[in-house]
Amino acid sequence: MCNFHSKVLVFLATPLCAPCLVKFIHKKRVRSVRPPDLIRSRQRRGAGSRSAMAIEGQQQPLHMLFFPFLVPGHLIPAADMAALFAARGVKCTILTTPVNAAVIRSAVDRANEASRGADGALAIDIAVVPFPDVGLPPGVESGPALNSDADREKFFQALQLLREPFDRFLAENRTDAVVSDSFFDWSADAAAEHGVPRLGFLGTSLFARACSNSTARHNPVEAAPEDPDAPVLLPGLPHRVEMRRSQMMEPKKRPDRWALLQRMNAADQRSYGELFNSFRELEPDYLEHYTTTLGRRAWLVGPVAFASKDVATRGADDEGLSPDADGCLRWLDTKPAGSVAYVSFGTLSRFSPPELRELARGLDQSGKNFVWVVGGGADDAEESEWMPDGFAELLARGERGLIIRGWAPQMLILNHAAVGGFVTHCGWNSTLEAVGAGVPMVTWPRYADQFYNEKLVVELLKVGVGVGSTDYASKLEARRVIGGDVVAEAIERVMGDGEEAQAIRERARVLGEKARRAVEKGGSSYDDVGRLMDELMARRGLVNV
Repeated sequence: MCNFHSKVLVFLATPLCAPCLVKFIHKKRVRSVRPPDLIRSRQRRGAGSRSAMAIEGQQQPLHMLFFPFLVPGHLIPAADMAALFAARGVKCTILTTPVNAAVIRSAVDRANEASRGADGALAIDIAVVPFPDVGLPPGVESGPALNSDADREKFFQALQLLREPFDRFLAENRTDAVVSDSFFDWSADAAAEHGVPRLGFLGTSLFARACSNSTARHNPVEAAPEDPDAPVLLPGLPHRVEMRRSQMMEPKKRPDRWALLQRMNAADQRSYGELFNSFRELEPDYLEHYTTTLGRRAWLVGPVAFASKDVATRGADDEGLSPDADGCLRWLDTKPAGSVAYVSFGTLSRFSPPELRELARGLDQSGKNFVWVVGGGADDAEESEWMPDGFAELLARGERGLIIRGWAPQMLILNHAAVGGFVTHCGWNSTLEAVGAGVPMVTWPRYADQFYNEKLVVELLKVGVGVGSTDYASKLEARRVIGGDVVAEAIERVMGDGEEAQAIRERARVLGEKARRAVEKGGSSYDDVGRLMDELMARRGLVNV
């Protein structure tokens, strides 16, 4: 390989704006891409063009590899994102393992069906590789299936071993960009070795990433008093962001996870850029902070759930939707507009029997209709352990409350006119789905980025009310129990007739309209997709030397 080709391989994985690309190509007199052609192509297409054929003479579409973390909350938005780019003429491949492929198979099949006959759209491929043998039981390939710290350690060992099939794919397939999960921190260097630009994707908000970056750089917990309720100020952010110590990861107590956070942040920082399932109008101050103050490149392409052609069964595995799903939608049809509280805490949350009992009490005391998706904890305990007196009878009457066991059609429920509030753990997918539906939230964070997302929802966007969750703890750890009266009060503050509730609901409605406009042609997220495609196509000209 000549010296110039060696430089190009490294250059391909390095961030560079399009004008700089044109200057570089002209300087090296690369004839395969003429700068005037490139400029005319960009003027003709604009940032929001559907076509992936940006450069004259290039007939092959862009090829993007998506490599999501092995939990539904990361797999689902990655599949939606692939559908978004495929609809714009990009060849998309999702690399994952057999059990995780089942989680997104339906969404991919529906997207591919919709692409047939659609102008410029391409099909999505799923490249399935074996889950590494690390001593986990057969079929245990995803976060929700882990039930001990020992299993978790084996799982993360397996993630390291996925580098071999990742490397093999890049060696055997021409790839214009890799969208890999931030948890695969090693993928930044692996992609660079193949000369492929790597885009990090963690599936959370810009606000949460900015808070995480502040924490990783300054470790403010270390200087805080030992009191769990001691305030911890996150420095260097556009707003004053103050957490309780108990709401944050303790580096000394979780050194392995702290080290992973540091590696992830460093890997994303040296990557080509990052994709966010968000939109500019939702968190403009943090887009400015991220790109200008921190100097990191970001494309906001969400809410990606709007790209899904599989709204009903989105995210369900081979077992499909809960058998309660159809009955739930029919039940909602009988309820007045805005009268139902929807309750769901994602795939990784687990509630103890005392927590379940207080939640049930709160739903009862609120006086509101409710749909409750019961999951972690409720499935492992007898109903008599957690159901308060009279709650079973309330459910049996079917007038005010309904329980769903299994996978619920969340997008359909949130967008139903009867739903007026969402009791949520503040996982980013659920949060953004509520934003897109214009539904206000009762926030009950548990772990990871959820406490940061709560801050965004409650204090910055002002479209929710918290229940006072204080403990950063995984599903394997205990936490303080929140009383049913507190839950009922929070629901009333969001769904009641008071001025505060009305103002919250109006702000949520306006945000929902902005979210939908962002993904429409000419919207901010639509244009960011086009800008990224333009830039990747411009870079491609450098390989044909």
